[in-house]
Amino acid sequence: MSLSIWDPFREMEALLDRYSKSPGKLSGGNGKPEGGGWMPVVDIEETDGAFIVHAELPGVAKDDVQVNIENGVLTIKGEKKTRSEDTKRHRVECVYGSFLRSFTLPQDVDVEQVEAAYKNGILDLTIPKQEQAKPKQIEVKVQ
Repeated sequence: MSLSIWDPFREMEALLDRYSKSPGKLSGGNGKPEGGGWMPVVDIEETDGAFIVHAELPGVAKDDVQVNIENGVLTIKGEKKTRSEDTKRHRVECVYGSFLRSFTLPQDVDVEQVEAAYKNGILDLTIPKQEQAKPKQIEVKVQ
């Protein structure tokens, strides 16, 4: 069993982020998510050495996605373009348009070593932790 420091502000931020930026939350009855045309879903995982971000971007071309890290904020933005405008449409259930997701990064990340991969509509970001932030195992010798 390992001990960890409880950060109530991180929990509160995660809770507020979950409800205020939920992909299903609609604004004003216009059928579009708040903050733009649509909002991709994102999973964020933490390992001993890095934070891993998985963003689902179905139908978005790699060239239409931008990833920026500035002042400790990770921003993923882009646009899902319509296939054709000059056709007669009987039903449109797919959502098109621009999107924007932003996440505050912890101070212990190494933004110079971030890696990004895009395959089959999934954007994977690996944001490594700085060396001093990684947990260190210390062996206790019995005498």
